[in-house]
Amino acid sequence: MGTYPLELNTASVNVPSQAAKRLRIFNAVIGLLHLVSGSAMLALSNDFALPVSSFALNGPPGTPVSQGTLNLVFELPLGIAAASFLFLSALFHFLIISPWGFRRYIGELSKGRNRFRWVEYSLSSTLMIVLISLLLGISDIAALIGVGFANVAMILFGWLMEMANNGLMHEKNGRSARGERAWWTPFWFGCIAGAAPWLAAAAYLIINVGIEGGEGPPGFVYGIIVSLFVLFNIFAVNQWLQYKQLGRWKDYLTGERTYIVLSLVAKSLLAWQVFANVLVS
Repeated sequence: MGTYPLELNTASVNVPSQAAKRLRIFNAVIGLLHLVSGSAMLALSNDFALPVSSFALNGPPGTPVSQGTLNLVFELPLGIAAASFLFLSALFHFLIISPWGFRRYIGELSKGRNRFRWVEYSLSSTLMIVLISLLLGISDIAALIGVGFANVAMILFGWLMEMANNGLMHEKNGRSARGERAWWTPFWFGCIAGAAPWLAAAAYLIINVGIEGGEGPPGFVYGIIVSLFVLFNIFAVNQWLQYKQLGRWKDYLTGERTYIVLSLVAKSLLAWQVFANVLVS
């Protein structure tokens, strides 16, 4: 498994002033585009909502499911929720470029990390995975809480990966000044945690389709699920490239710029694919 390699506050990445200025402008533009996109969703939205439910057995453990009762806890407006996903992203981009946040943001990057990113992802990506689960029919509130916190765990492992390896980014071949390689344990633990919501979704689809008389979703829905899976997990690929230090990813700032691009491209595609259900309905 390796050892915990480096101090948490090692200054390891050079962030030139010109690069810092470009990052500030980049974050401002992406934040603005998220704001516009989210506002468009609100304008196009209707009252379509997804039910969040609970199930009561109405008896002791072992009571037949047929005697149970499905209870509506609340309904989640899909349009507002999808727009909120983009608004959260916009908020953190604007926080980064603010006078208070920008100095701290550059300080984070100089240490090979960005805790602003992980806090935002823990909120926005968790909202998105809950929405995807609801669209697939997983409506039980206990299941949604489990799915949500599994996703939060994945994000926190990503945070830990950066914190534990923040001194590697200025060295060649993925080794620190003391000859240590990246500590991959947090990354792989994050992959395990992140797989849980998708395994739950797959199991839900397979079991429901396998039930006698069960009807699965149309074929195009499976294509959408696959694309959502790819978009959702491409962020992990970026981190893998960073700590493998492949090609341009030997420079930590390349990974940071890629995260910003993904913030626009992948998040927008995720949000609009989910929001399309509002328009179809």
